[in-house]
Amino acid sequence: MDKRTPFPGVIWVANSIEVLERFAYYGIYIPFGIYMQQLGFSAGELGVVQSIFLFFSYGVPVISGTFADRFGFKKVLIISYLAYLPSILLLIFTRSFSGIALTMLSIGLAAGIFKPLIAGTVRAVTDKTNKTLGFGIFYQMVNIGASFGPIVMGKLRVISWNTAFVAGAVAIGLMLLITLLFYKEPERKIEGLTLGKKFKDILIAFSDWKFAVFIILLGLFFWLPFWAFFNLCALYIDSSINTAQLYLNIKAIFGAGLANFLSHDVDGVRKVLGETISHTGYIIMIFQFLVSRVVERFKAIPAFLSGLFLAAVGLVILGYARISAPAFIFLGIFFFAVGEMVSSPRIQEYITWIAPKEKAGLYMGLNFLALLIGSALSGVTYTSLFGIFRKGGHPEFIWFTLAAHLILGIGFILVFIKIAGEFKEREE
Repeated sequence: MDKRTPFPGVIWVANSIEVLERFAYYGIYIPFGIYMQQLGFSAGELGVVQSIFLFFSYGVPVISGTFADRFGFKKVLIISYLAYLPSILLLIFTRSFSGIALTMLSIGLAAGIFKPLIAGTVRAVTDKTNKTLGFGIFYQMVNIGASFGPIVMGKLRVISWNTAFVAGAVAIGLMLLITLLFYKEPERKIEGLTLGKKFKDILIAFSDWKFAVFIILLGLFFWLPFWAFFNLCALYIDSSINTAQLYLNIKAIFGAGLANFLSHDVDGVRKVLGETISHTGYIIMIFQFLVSRVVERFKAIPAFLSGLFLAAVGLVILGYARISAPAFIFLGIFFFAVGEMVSSPRIQEYITWIAPKEKAGLYMGLNFLALLIGSALSGVTYTSLFGIFRKGGHPEFIWFTLAAHLILGIGFILVFIKIAGEFKEREE
């Protein structure tokens, strides 16, 4: 193996920005189902808001990635902050369904402008000797923010939801300051192309049936169940799992300090806040470096499919937790997290390394089309289905259904690779 090239300073500045953005994004997104339920909205209405939010979060990057290639990452980062900050603050002033939907649309728009920029920075300053570790570090930073966001916001929403929303706005303000003071545009070849030409490039890329089918398969069989997990896990734990028993489980192993930090008092009984444990960030914070070092030894597609299988096992265990011991919820989330650590950064790295370095933003945009397909469908399908299962007294059925979805996806992707073959990654 070639000697690994050292990382430049901008990669650490970019990753610090990513931590703060994920703190705000997931701090609002993960508990949002609990928020809407407390306001009296149905699972179907929640699903519509989730799909709108995620549609813009992953639709806009298709465009913002091309702007980043043309105008530079730093300028587009600043534009995203100027859209992000007032959008989060709007949550303080609206409680109607239409108002919430429009506000989450605005946040999704701002997040969508931001999304491809840090990954594009990582791609621009890495090479074949450090690309896998570079993306592993990036994904680690994503999950540090995604872990602490829901924990801190969960504690703050016990005080008031508005306090949590203000905390998210403060994080965006810090991002703006860091970018203005420390972010240096990475050196790379930038094509002076018009946006129209970039769209033509996208159309040309999708004129290749093999690439187009691959993106659709990723959307339907990876990103759709992936986002359904994050749409539903906090709400499932908060409404369908014995969270008082979870508090006792955490207290018995880790002590009262951590258990109290992750819980709140309800009529004299300590109950775990669903959003504080219903994500994968705290597991990825510990294991991502180890998993990245192991996974980099294997080819992208086999590693990716192995991750999907592990995630499916985790989903089955999540469902089993309701009909057995609530503590199984931790094992289910752990397996899903390992599956995510194996599959998500590996497939994103794989797609970006299909591209020439100067088109990193464009290909990240193409990657976001797969996320767009899956995330936009996740709310209106599985959140609505969860409402039906819950009314029928079996909310755990949602996880068994999602696990079957992933296993089916593994089969489809294997058939596709058998027929069409894998893509060739570029050397530089």
